[in-house]
Amino acid sequence: MNQEALSECEELVMKVIWQSEEALSIQEITTRINQQYQKDWKVQTVSTFLSRMVKKEYLTMKRQGRLFYYYPLVSESEYGKREITKCVEFWGKGKVDTLLAAFTEVRELTEDEKKSIRSMLDALD
Repeated sequence: MNQEALSECEELVMKVIWQSEEALSIQEITTRINQQYQKDWKVQTVSTFLSRMVKKEYLTMKRQGRLFYYYPLVSESEYGKREITKCVEFWGKGKVDTLLAAFTEVRELTEDEKKSIRSMLDALD
């Protein structure tokens, strides 16, 4: 699926929706974004993002009584894998080792992270 990319603000909205075990109304989404990400967004601002994401086919909405509830059409895992793949292709020139090397220059890996990476590599053999 070749969907239009999400903006950073749209990603925050999706993150809130993905973290919820139930569909959320626009008011609930706005409240959670403002609390979790220290934003001061108004309902109209969030409404604009939601409309864009429905158009981009990341979300669908269903009316229940007087409220609309938003449901993800793309899972967090699916989106994350797509974004990581784009990152490897663009920044790592298609090579995971190049991307990992660049990452370790920016942030030192913890011992647990190193063990986890070694374990994943050993599992590939």
